[in-house]
Amino acid sequence: MSTGSTHETTDAELLVTERTRLRRGKDKGRTARADLHAVLADGFVCHLGVVVDGTPMVVPTVYGATGDTLYFHGSVASRSLVSASEGVVCVTVTHVDGIVLARSAFEHSINYRSAMIYGVPRLVVEDDEKLSGLRVLTEQAMRGQWDYVRQPTRKEMAATTLLALPLDEASVKVRMGPPDDGDGPDAGLGLWAGVVPLINERGTPQPDPALPPDVPLPPHLRRLNAP
Repeated sequence: MSTGSTHETTDAELLVTERTRLRRGKDKGRTARADLHAVLADGFVCHLGVVVDGTPMVVPTVYGATGDTLYFHGSVASRSLVSASEGVVCVTVTHVDGIVLARSAFEHSINYRSAMIYGVPRLVVEDDEKLSGLRVLTEQAMRGQWDYVRQPTRKEMAATTLLALPLDEASVKVRMGPPDDGDGPDAGLGLWAGVVPLINERGTPQPDPALPPDVPLPPHLRRLNAP
């Protein structure tokens, strides 16, 4: 959904609207749709920005992305999801890749990849799509988990709200590299500058204390620590 002027684009590019047009840090902008998919593929937690009863609310929630759709879900009693299905929302996904330490406090920064997606989510009511969307959510968080566990019952499906947000209107920003003051006056101060990388990875699975000792770790989790 767009409320602003656009320019001509192709399927390989993101549509630029008044909401997604970058005003600052334009050099960090990415217009390739592939860059949006890459940001979404590397995460599974987003922040849903929505207005509930006249008050802004930002809710962290699990998502799953496939094709040109982003799915997120929650309880049917969730006020944020009810409001989200009634108007425009803003969903953000951010990965912090490093702390950029400069020679001056002013030039400190972070290396990051981020996406902002605008649109009106669609309430998923058809059973097959709802089941498929929940699979996408689960698999994005942990690949192989959906086929390993018990599938949702009709009662559980009825208690779950699933929303589908089109990836039609989005912006992507990326910062990479060292501090920006390496060729300025502060370069002669003799102070260390560089990047402290931040790495987010899945660790060794920890069993539920209630788990019987003879229940083996499933193959898709054993692969997490494979050399």
